[in-house]
Amino acid sequence: MARLGMLIDLSACVGCAACAVACKMENQVPAGASRLWIREREVGTFPNLTVEFRPEQCNHCENPPCVPVCPTGASYQTPDGLVQVDYNKCIACGACVAACPYDARYINKKGYADKCTFCSHRIAKGQQPACVETCPTYARVFGDLDDPNSEISKTLKAAGRQDVLRPEMGTRPKVIYLNAPSKKGLTQEVTRHD
Repeated sequence: MARLGMLIDLSACVGCAACAVACKMENQVPAGASRLWIREREVGTFPNLTVEFRPEQCNHCENPPCVPVCPTGASYQTPDGLVQVDYNKCIACGACVAACPYDARYINKKGYADKCTFCSHRIAKGQQPACVETCPTYARVFGDLDDPNSEISKTLKAAGRQDVLRPEMGTRPKVIYLNAPSKKGLTQEVTRHD
């Protein structure tokens, strides 16, 4: 069975938000909500400053804290490691929203918890997630982390720096950031673009 994940090369991301727009369009995300957003932060010290753009979304964790807190079983993990929501079982209680350390879930106005699905409907057809397909700088790579011959495994092996968000949480995220600037010299997190 595949273990699906995503790499985001921060040295290639230009913050254009094409991924966020593609996600909204592909998944009909309602106005005011986001499954994917871009964080912007200043890195370095004057006069050697740069800006890092960091796309964030559901991390499809190997140890997802959102799944065990769901009282109806609506939040679940598929055999290939995707963390999903069964909208028909969801009662919009918000327990999974509160449990997510990445702020990656929200309550859809239709009455259920919603989040990135890695475009599972596209994966089922052999396609890439919309955010991957639309990235003009090819900063995103999606695939099977357990297949040593997959593009994602080869890219991960060749990458310099590798990071995940909030590793101290023990969730083992499957969205992995490559080539992030050093956290040393971080000036401030500037904004979140939905």
